[in-house]
Amino acid sequence: MRVLCVDPDTDAGRATGAAIRDAGIDATVCGTLREAREALDDTVDGVVTEYDLPDGTGLELVDAARDVVPDATCVLFTDAVFDDLDTAALGTTVVEYVDKGSPDAHDELVDLLTFSIDNRSQTAYPLPPNEEARLDAIERYVSDPDALDASLERLTTVAAALFDVEAATVGFIEARQERFVACHGTDVDSLDREDTVCTYAILDDGVMVIPDTHDDPRFDTNDALDDAEIRFYAGAPLRTDEGEAIGVFCLFDPEPRTFDAADRELLSTLADEVMANLELRRRLRAATGEGDE
Repeated sequence: MRVLCVDPDTDAGRATGAAIRDAGIDATVCGTLREAREALDDTVDGVVTEYDLPDGTGLELVDAARDVVPDATCVLFTDAVFDDLDTAALGTTVVEYVDKGSPDAHDELVDLLTFSIDNRSQTAYPLPPNEEARLDAIERYVSDPDALDASLERLTTVAAALFDVEAATVGFIEARQERFVACHGTDVDSLDREDTVCTYAILDDGVMVIPDTHDDPRFDTNDALDDAEIRFYAGAPLRTDEGEAIGVFCLFDPEPRTFDAADRELLSTLADEVMANLELRRRLRAATGEGDE
């Protein structure tokens, strides 16, 4: 485990870093927002930061961390009173708070870090081990999502008819959301990543099928799925030749249903068609130096 520790007070930062290391966690100590941004990458499991930094605030760092490592544990470790902080910009982003001035502050901080990092898979969406490479691949293959609409819309229309489902979509799993570039039977631009089933589908080698979302403990309390009336789900990952799953070709329906081996193979074929389209566009861009048209 690795934690990024940010405190403009050099002695305080060293003491906090030492307490974290004593717990068996690697700690990188920084004194400014700029230094912390430079040290922030996908190997970071947690961020511990003072609120007031010489060149910004700890909340700015938390916001930056969510873009790089969405499931990282973020803690404001500060003397400032939490209710006095300007947290409006964070929206629904979760940030923990530990009073740095309390007698057992370091013990409380370490306990919070170890518990939250060890259990984050239960409280946030899972990330594939190649997340950084996967996000880089999206940039290579999907430079202009709007240009993909027409060709991919036809495939989703065909899919909905073939499988007799209410809706079919093609979406790309970005750092914090799923962006839908083609939809048939539904009208949605994006969903927060923690609300979409597709963020789990990119972890599977093959087609992920959920006959009834109400019977799956991962999704039985997902209000977003209930609001969209999604009970059945099937999704085939869109994989590059290097193996990165950049998105999903998915089907869903308001009624539970089965999905046999032949159905899985056919959905995989449609996903392959999407990737063939994206690969052709990528090669054309590389050859001409132009964007999608």
